Amino acid sequence: MRSSSPAQRSEGKMKFLSFGIFSSKGKFKPCTPVREAPGRESYQSTEHVRSFGRSTSEVSLAVSRQSVVAPAPRRSEIDSIAPQPPRDSHEALLNSQPNKRKEEVSAEVPKLGISAESHTASDIRTPVFDKNQESQELIKNAIMGNDFLKNLDQGQVQALVEAMYMKEYAANQHVITEGETGSHLYVSADGEFEVFVGEKKVSSFGPGRAFGELAILYNTKRNATIRVVTNARVWVLNRQVFQQIMMRTRLKDIEDKVKFLRSHPLLKDLSTEILAKMSDLLKVEFFPPGHCIIKQGDKGDKFYIISGGNVKITKLQPGEEKEQDLGTLSHGKYFGELALLKEDTRQATVTAMTPGVECLVLDRVHFIQLLGDLEQIKNNVDMYSNTKRESWERTKQNTNLEYGYIELHEMDIVGTLGVGGFGRVELVQYRKDKNLTFALKCLKKCYVVEQQQEEHAYNEKGVMLACSDSPFISKLYRTYRDNKYVYFLMEACLGGDVFTVLQKYRFFDENTARFMTGCVVEALHYLHDRGFIYRDLKPENLLLDHKGYVKMIDFGFAKRVGHSGKTWTFAGTPEYVAPEIILNKGHDRAVDYWALGVFIHELITGRPPFRGKDHMQTYNLILKGIESVHFPKHVTKGAQNLVRRLCRAVATERLGYQKAGVQDIKNHKWFQGFNWEALRNRKILAPIIRPIPSPTYLGNFDKYPKDKSVPPDETSGWDKDF
Repeated sequence: MRSSSPAQRSEGKMKFLSFGIFSSKGKFKPCTPVREAPGRESYQSTEHVRSFGRSTSEVSLAVSRQSVVAPAPRRSEIDSIAPQPPRDSHEALLNSQPNKRKEEVSAEVPKLGISAESHTASDIRTPVFDKNQESQELIKNAIMGNDFLKNLDQGQVQALVEAMYMKEYAANQHVITEGETGSHLYVSADGEFEVFVGEKKVSSFGPGRAFGELAILYNTKRNATIRVVTNARVWVLNRQVFQQIMMRTRLKDIEDKVKFLRSHPLLKDLSTEILAKMSDLLKVEFFPPGHCIIKQGDKGDKFYIISGGNVKITKLQPGEEKEQDLGTLSHGKYFGELALLKEDTRQATVTAMTPGVECLVLDRVHFIQLLGDLEQIKNNVDMYSNTKRESWERTKQNTNLEYGYIELHEMDIVGTLGVGGFGRVELVQYRKDKNLTFALKCLKKCYVVEQQQEEHAYNEKGVMLACSDSPFISKLYRTYRDNKYVYFLMEACLGGDVFTVLQKYRFFDENTARFMTGCVVEALHYLHDRGFIYRDLKPENLLLDHKGYVKMIDFGFAKRVGHSGKTWTFAGTPEYVAPEIILNKGHDRAVDYWALGVFIHELITGRPPFRGKDHMQTYNLILKGIESVHFPKHVTKGAQNLVRRLCRAVATERLGYQKAGVQDIKNHKWFQGFNWEALRNRKILAPIIRPIPSPTYLGNFDKYPKDKSVPPDETSGWDKDF
């Protein structure tokens, strides 16, 4: 641990706790638009538009520089978070045809992705600083009074309290400064503090206030200045320690639950992977003394494991009037296990003893929905085993050589398709065949190195090459490199991105939304079947090809986790991230099903269901849940039901994540009558087909200024395999 400065002082002796953590790497957010490949099928136009010409003489492959630091939210992160107001009813829009094109464009702006730093898989030492009881209570109360931090469990809160260290400030010093990148959470210990936005004082506070919490999720610029009025002290926690604590407590929780489950004879032979999935279903319930947990003769559908306290077992024998005492069960014991095999009639009564009992409870209905019947699991032990997984090494060799003969110097730039993240995407034309155009993503190597995103660039390449034969995922043909850039040569989808189209229509009718959602479901199914998660679903990352079909792009956040693994790094777009990402619980493909629900909501209403005035307010709305979201009147009950079932707070309850997988989504009543086979075979006429009169047409994209800056050479060699 870094030594304390003179301004830092702990109240007691510092000690360390050591534990092993196995974590994932974060993802960077590359440039957004990459477009579809011409030359495969004839171009067609269904709308009259003006011609749009661009010169093909441009030769510099410029990449604009954008910071991966999240933009500052628009309100102070220490202000209280207000509940989100009800969504607009869209009644004015309902007076016209839902898909009638509007001349005016709504005020929505593209949503930016966020990624925290990656974590290394190593033994991590978490500092613990001794504190007196008064200080512990002050920090704990501040955490529980914060709209975001109050969602942490008791063990996590205690660990945060122990890990915070003291720092002192003299009068008029800044604790945080507006515009600077932050990485610490603070709790005011004593003194007076003032909050400034620009030159304007907006509020003040004293001891016992938590602030700066967004910075412990990822790099972000402070949106206010906190100045101390008099000499003051604060408790401090840095982001790395916070993330270590969240990972440690979650992994320990899973480990403990797996041990509990394995202790039962019915479950002892199941694999660790299956037991880990079962652990996600366990819910903690507390029963006060004297409470009848199960009653003899009742129907039973729950299995209980005692995690604290004792229960008394009694049974009424035939012909007797008084129950017979059969003994007690304590920590680690279980009861009601027959409910996992079948709907059970309880054979005895179980009552909580003083001072109460805490149990881990497994519901049979949720168990079967997620994993199936227990006998089925035992008979299909390889269902979640590593042997089912496709080899990552094999997928890395799945290089698409269709245009492998084209060299970088043989292409000319037609124009810019999009700018964002680490670079720029250009529409390029092959000099030897003018009908061949491609999307060329150009990433500045120096910036990739500055942000430590080398592995992420390789990861995006690997994922795209492994998924090159899906008709719903943009194809990567090959990559290049020079001293300044790495390049991705991809098919060019020239119909524009779904976000831009959505702004022109305000919102889509449900037939249009259903078609686009169907394309996304097929793309996610393809990815998940190969052990990948996507983590950045949104209209901005979907393009329309010349037939109006949707293609998924931008795999900077994608990652291979296998069929039962989890990853921990914060990655995604704020409006679309699932609760388990925000709370650092570890996540898997279930986050993509959550995002699918958000995506459907945005298509049919014109905006995502969770949107606050800043990132932290958005996250608090997500944690509040889909139940608090108001749907406009024009949204059908079927669509509402699908969104709500996808956006379940508990990952294991989400549609698509359970035993039947993505088939549960396809079988939902909102998709009744939808021809999935015809979609896969591209036999359905798309509801929106943008005009693409030529393979160099840029009329469906915004105009972007040229980037005349030239990045410095980067010759460390990290990209030697590109």
